[in-house]
Amino acid sequence: MSGIRLNVADVAGDLVAEQRALDAVVADLPTEAWDESTPSPGWTVGDQVGHLTYFDGTATQAIVDPDGFRAAVDALVGVARSGDDAVDDLTLGAFRRMSPAELLAAWRDGRDRLASAAGGLAEDARVPWYGPSMGGKSFLTARLMEAWAHGQDVVDAVGGHRPATNRLRHIAQLGVITRGWSYANRRMEAPEAEVDVVLEAPSGDTWTWGPGDATDVIRGTAEDFCLVVTQRRHADDTALEVAGDAARDWMVRAQAFAGPPTDGPAAGTF
Repeated sequence: MSGIRLNVADVAGDLVAEQRALDAVVADLPTEAWDESTPSPGWTVGDQVGHLTYFDGTATQAIVDPDGFRAAVDALVGVARSGDDAVDDLTLGAFRRMSPAELLAAWRDGRDRLASAAGGLAEDARVPWYGPSMGGKSFLTARLMEAWAHGQDVVDAVGGHRPATNRLRHIAQLGVITRGWSYANRRMEAPEAEVDVVLEAPSGDTWTWGPGDATDVIRGTAEDFCLVVTQRRHADDTALEVAGDAARDWMVRAQAFAGPPTDGPAAGTF
């Protein structure tokens, strides 16, 4: 994508802004709204915020105490062998026992600590994570994507309003560069055909990826593209124009986040 050159501080600042945008949605919710179910099966609004709080904490640990983080990963892997309920108990259990006010305070405190840790990241820093280590910008971009995607689940649950911003460029970029991962994660070969991605930014600018003359093309708003690659919407429930078999196949399998392969909502869910 041409025209955008970002450093670690740029991404860190956008991460803070994205977290604050979600904070504005939940800060004044009535207590009972925190127990509302979200599109993620079995997860409430409180669980979404608890998930972000837990992984903001491990992200901070990964930056400031890499050895401690690696030990925590080993513990999580051990728990994961017992199933999803055990993982939820480890990552969400403490937060499920908090009141909404306590959880909101914990999330805010964790965000502040992550922002402080991110402020010390060098441009060439490598940060350990769940899988291969990541460059500082990619690491913080992944946190921003998580805040936005889980925030979307909250917005959907409570009917909140969170305007689209040009911070979506981070998530769109991540969605494009994880095309290959979306197949490798499923032990599949990605189609060889190149795909052009042409997106309308919230500012009205045009963001493009690809060779520029590909037969397969995805066109639409950046928000719709980000909803699909984070598996918050099926492509058919957006206004994306998807031309070509390779483009269509990608949009069905797109997964811009780590973890086992998953499928987004079925067409017609939204």
